Amino acid sequence: MPLLVMKFGGTSVADLERIRNAAGKVQREVERGYDVIVIVSAMSGKTNELVGWVEQTSPLFDAREYDAVVSSGENVTAGLMSLTLQEMGVPARSWQGWQVPINTTDAHSAARFVDIPRDNIDRKFAEGFKVAVIAGFQGIGPDGRITTLGRGGSDTTAVAFAAAFGAERCDIYTDVDGIYTTDPRITNKARKLEKIAFEEMLELASLGAKVLQTRSVELAMRYKVRLRVLSSFEETDENSGTLVCDEDEIMESKVVNGVAYSREEAKITLVTVEDRPGISAAIFAPLADAGVNVDMIVQNISEKDYDDHPGSVTDMTFSVPINQVERARKVMEEARAAGHIAYEELIADTEVAKVSVVGIGMRSATGVAARMFRALADENINIKVIATSEIKISVLIERKYMELAVQALHDAFGLEAA
Repeated sequence: MPLLVMKFGGTSVADLERIRNAAGKVQREVERGYDVIVIVSAMSGKTNELVGWVEQTSPLFDAREYDAVVSSGENVTAGLMSLTLQEMGVPARSWQGWQVPINTTDAHSAARFVDIPRDNIDRKFAEGFKVAVIAGFQGIGPDGRITTLGRGGSDTTAVAFAAAFGAERCDIYTDVDGIYTTDPRITNKARKLEKIAFEEMLELASLGAKVLQTRSVELAMRYKVRLRVLSSFEETDENSGTLVCDEDEIMESKVVNGVAYSREEAKITLVTVEDRPGISAAIFAPLADAGVNVDMIVQNISEKDYDDHPGSVTDMTFSVPINQVERARKVMEEARAAGHIAYEELIADTEVAKVSVVGIGMRSATGVAARMFRALADENINIKVIATSEIKISVLIERKYMELAVQALHDAFGLEAA
């Protein structure tokens, strides 16, 4: 039988009524002739509650026990979904990660997939079961202990199963009806996209769009898994939602397909850093070791001595998530105290936001940056940092202008038009 993977997020299974609604969607796909693998998240708010209990019990918790506790939310949902489907007359069986088994690395709370053997689930399908309900977000490590995949891990679970079982498609059901050109809460001109390329979606997800988890898009792109994002709360058909697919499936793409933003950004500048070979490694290696997520990097023009001998200096600017500023500051101070780097001052600006335009059409178009910068200039918005890639241009600006910038760029690139 053709196989479909359907994933339901926390808001889609928030209570018994919503679980019945989701089960109805699964039932319709079974009636269309599919065998279905359903991936479920914990009921909305449950994971946060479980994490809170762990932190109250043991502030310096054992990561193995943390995973044992927080993975239980998905187990409850999987069992309830399977029971609901059985009540509807659909042969279904629930599976926890260790029962599949979903084999992962031993990095508790941040595990990655190793493999997903098909034998156990294929055997159940052969026995006449039509639906396998899988607890998302979890697996089993080499030591036999439960592992979890980090926030958003159920999306990644769904894509991994679609790849392992050669699914026709992976449908991600959520509380929005697709992927938009930008956040509809910022501009009512935002338009739902029928299709978007993997690369575009990966950039949008990494730049702040929260519809899909970044790792799930990476996995889908690697294994060419066709993703569809659609609403749990609307009637849907084969044309509903947004299809995330290979760019070969998209006849013609706009130069820019979306505007993304991230509010929680900070800009750090190291003033008068010694300008010598290896200084960048001396700065960014310890930041990486400390888990600081550095994004945009700009090295300013060096101030050379007149005779151009060693001893020149430069300023190094980079962006980090706002909640990692103090960690970055501590790492830099320790590196300076150890004599690995030298700088006069560390300046942190925590009132910035990142705004980006994304589109695979940029590869063959000219003037995109000029149009972007002109649109911001017309609104009197100053750019602090610029970073580019083949299909993306990002800028750091003052946070108070973020929504205005998103609206201006959405208009400048005509994204409201199909």
